[in-house]
Amino acid sequence: MSCGPATGHDRPLPRGWRATLGDEGFRLFFALGALYAALFPLLWVVAWGLSLPLAQAVPPGLWHAHEMLIGAFGAALIGFVTTAAPEWTDTAPPRGRPLWALAGLWGLGRLVGLPGWEAAGLLGALADLGWMLALIAWLVALSVRRRTDRLFAFIFWLALLAATTATARLGFATGDLARATLGLHLAGFAFLGLLGLALSRITAPITNLVLDPTERTSPFRPHPGRLHLAPGLVLLAMAGEALGVSAAVSAWLLIAAGAAFMDRVGEAFIGREAARTEILMLAGSSALAGLGLMLAGAARLGAPWPDVTGLHIAFMGGLGLGVYAVYCIAGCLHTGQPLGLSRPARLGACALVAAVLLRVAPDFGINLPLPTMALAATAWGGGFLLWLAAYWPALSRIAPPVAQPGSAEAALPPTAAAPYPAAAE
Repeated sequence: MSCGPATGHDRPLPRGWRATLGDEGFRLFFALGALYAALFPLLWVVAWGLSLPLAQAVPPGLWHAHEMLIGAFGAALIGFVTTAAPEWTDTAPPRGRPLWALAGLWGLGRLVGLPGWEAAGLLGALADLGWMLALIAWLVALSVRRRTDRLFAFIFWLALLAATTATARLGFATGDLARATLGLHLAGFAFLGLLGLALSRITAPITNLVLDPTERTSPFRPHPGRLHLAPGLVLLAMAGEALGVSAAVSAWLLIAAGAAFMDRVGEAFIGREAARTEILMLAGSSALAGLGLMLAGAARLGAPWPDVTGLHIAFMGGLGLGVYAVYCIAGCLHTGQPLGLSRPARLGACALVAAVLLRVAPDFGINLPLPTMALAATAWGGGFLLWLAAYWPALSRIAPPVAQPGSAEAALPPTAAAPYPAAAE
């Protein structure tokens, strides 16, 4: 996303929090995503004891993976795309009914997935595929209208996400648990590909804003070759998974993809400003995604932990912290606030990292005399609820934008529209 407030004031502003939430995608879907990311694990682990009320043929663990990826992270994806794509193409964002229609499709999928309602599985699958295909169609139409190829990478990865989600839901419907598991793993990789694209477009403008709040210079210019390196290697790993290559080959593909994410961590070495929470979260997201993929690959080469441990770190840690970072950064800059995180937001980020550590600790032989799963779910949920509590006042009302210190005006900086030199595109 960009580094400037996106709220326009050349039109009547909405009145009331319901109208305000429907005014921009990030307001509605970040709130929904944070709430669902917090509540679903708490219900699944604490209230229902790792079970789901209506799940029978499909193991609750697969429903859990589906709901965290397609449910919680899916809402974040809708909010990101419907907010960022209009900025990248200099078009008006969708408002009102289109956003609520997407929310209706997303919500229908959650009504089915939350209790593991297998009898309504087809309805839930059509709802989730519906919002994905609607996003793809809108991005294609936007690209044609603006005659740009800047959105093609997101269109491609959204199409992969839709295909892998359909594969997983077909496995659910037919009782083919191997197909369902493969589809969910591939859907997680598709989200990692989207994460790599998002980080490549967010990190540069945010780093420049941290280094020069006046926005008069762009001191940070990462190498253009990093733009699609991580997503490209994730795509190779996905191809290996789909083609059923040997465990050793898939292991090295995962390690290579993980190394590409770790390479992005180097972008955080910008001097003392590297200690800024925004920089740490963006780098931490890449680090956890990379570490998780490499640990999953190591497991397939014989390391003494299951490969799902590495996938938990990559999906729960890398994707989770990346989503949280976008929530925090966009929650400031797109509501007219200067960059900078409150104490509750910083505590929320720490809670998410703690949740990941608690979740995987037993897999590494660290058996704490505590209910680690319940603590992990509580820390995870608490992190997102802290964010929602901290940002709800800004999300639910539109305030005049606040210029960054030293800025001539509260406008989109050049680095927001093109975080890389033109040649990189």
